[in-house]
Amino acid sequence: MTIISISLSEQLLQEIDQLKDETGFSGRSDVIRASARMLIADNQEKKNLEGNINSILILIHKQKSEDKVTEIKHDFEDIIETQIHSHLKEDKCLELFILEGDAKRMHTLTKMFQTTRKIDYVRLITI
Repeated sequence: MTIISISLSEQLLQEIDQLKDETGFSGRSDVIRASARMLIADNQEKKNLEGNINSILILIHKQKSEDKVTEIKHDFEDIIETQIHSHLKEDKCLELFILEGDAKRMHTLTKMFQTTRKIDYVRLITI
């Protein structure tokens, strides 16, 4: 097995340790491997979507990241039917996008949010 080095925030490391203890993983590496497998499977599932579909995209981000969300979403107005924005505690925001249109565009939009470091949580739910 190949050994790699990664950088994690202290908060993320604490959350991994808590998850390890709660779920019975034998170590941090097992948690990270399982997480990677889940992300790969989810990405593959979304990549295989085709045609016109409906979906819901959920984002959680820091309030100061609002500009990045706006910048990305403007390029996808053709598939965004509705957007709901709500303020959460600790200066965070919840964005809920109701999407309709090309599945590949939805996958691209999701990837753009996932790859920016300014978004804490991204989840695409297909209907």
